[in-house]
Amino acid sequence: MWFVILSVICSVSVGIFLKVAKRYNLNIFQLITFNYLSALLLTYIVYQPEVIKSYDKIPYNLFISLSILLPVIFVIQAISIKKTGIVKTDIAQRLSLFIPLIASYYLFNESFNSLKIVGFIVGFSAIFFTLNKKSDKKSSNWIYPLLVLLGFGIIDILFKKIAVFTELGFTTSLFFIFCGAFLISILFLIFKAINQKEKIQLKNCLLGLALGLLNFGNILFYLKAHKALSENPSTVFAGMNMGVIILGSLAGILLFKEKMTKWNYFGIFLALISIIIITYSQLVKN
Repeated sequence: MWFVILSVICSVSVGIFLKVAKRYNLNIFQLITFNYLSALLLTYIVYQPEVIKSYDKIPYNLFISLSILLPVIFVIQAISIKKTGIVKTDIAQRLSLFIPLIASYYLFNESFNSLKIVGFIVGFSAIFFTLNKKSDKKSSNWIYPLLVLLGFGIIDILFKKIAVFTELGFTTSLFFIFCGAFLISILFLIFKAINQKEKIQLKNCLLGLALGLLNFGNILFYLKAHKALSENPSTVFAGMNMGVIILGSLAGILLFKEKMTKWNYFGIFLALISIIIITYSQLVKN
């Protein structure tokens, strides 16, 4: 579970980074674009993947899908927050947990013992109570939250498939994915610069490179967690989600002075209980 914890820390740090960036009116898409460049360079420098020798083994369908989905879901998430509010968008992202959990059973042939099922039920209750807030925008436009739900759920499944792919090392896979995501992002950025006269600012480039360090850690530790718990992907899916709820809520309270209701605090408590139950379920047979 240590890899899950490290991935949660990096994931929440990315969220904090983007929230601070929004306060200072930084260009989020430029940050995202250069974040992938940083992650790409880090993967190559730290792990030196065997890129040239690996072309014939590449699972192109997985790499292309993730290369497109990663930057696209960032954009959809931003639009969803703008159109329907951050609360509905956050709920959709957390409820995306349903998709990889279903995949764990039907695609990855994982068996759930009764204790783990209890942990899942407690976890979904935690999502409800933690996000039980008044929405900051009243909108009936449900398409964007739905796309957020589907996008994050599919990304989780694809990363699990990358983690169990044995023909390539997962760091080599990461290199190709970051390379593709950066290419897609930079093409879109060039399009905006030409057609919308959007200027690429140095501060966005530099801060985007810094953001890439956190994103690199997030995805790297997430893949390591799936490799370490290859027989129990649902533990990674649920543990990651509950961990983000706990740490993200604490960050909101301590750093951004966000107001929490008693039900929100109860949700954080349930998320912690869910992690304990799911972790313990790994140690027992039922």
